[in-house]
Amino acid sequence: MGKFIFNLIAYLLVITVNGLANALPLNGQTTGGISNRLNVLFTPAGYVFSIWALIYILLGIWIIRQFPASRRDLPVYQNTSGLFVLSSVLNSLWIFMWHYEFFGLSVIVMLLLLITLIRLYVKLKASDASFFDLLPFSVYLGWISVATIANMSYYLTYIGWDGFGISASVWTFLLLIVATLLAIFFMYSENDWVYPLVFVWAFIGIGVKNQDAYVPLVVYSSYILAVVLLFFTVIYAFKHRK
Repeated sequence: MGKFIFNLIAYLLVITVNGLANALPLNGQTTGGISNRLNVLFTPAGYVFSIWALIYILLGIWIIRQFPASRRDLPVYQNTSGLFVLSSVLNSLWIFMWHYEFFGLSVIVMLLLLITLIRLYVKLKASDASFFDLLPFSVYLGWISVATIANMSYYLTYIGWDGFGISASVWTFLLLIVATLLAIFFMYSENDWVYPLVFVWAFIGIGVKNQDAYVPLVVYSSYILAVVLLFFTVIYAFKHRK
């Protein structure tokens, strides 16, 4: 019962902090408003960030699934409670770092969140988690993987990094290639076809965002890689369906 309560409190914390960050807004600026202040090519269009609603809904279902007394002591919840609480604290801390413009620290917090979610994901797999217990963290980890790249790109743009003389569009193209390879590697190594779908969603959003500025290399590569990744994911899911 104790770990269930901690998980519930952690979930309510992260929901409250993220909600108030934009409702108040925190430090007089919204999360998206800060993101749009700089022209970072790897940043997706605003609608893409609605994936947070899906993540929080899935996490809420994950919490509810722990409520029955017969399920509270299952290893899938007992072994991951501490990491889930830590991930919620880091998620909330990132909001404060971002809104108060400590962008360098926000990158560090994001990396810690990514590492925490990776460890949590591994614990879930080791605890023989069902598809529905793993699903929230496949999506969550997928999005934080993308968000980490975007966060680092934002910080480097903020400090005026010149990219070793390489144009921003070429760097973004290279990041898209790396992200695609990461998604495919993760899918095959972890037998998880949900994770790469988050990248497909983000890539399409990156293409949409850069259409207005018309950055052909980024726009076309985003769409093409989204299609390629979706193709691999569908084929993989079809071959490994149960």
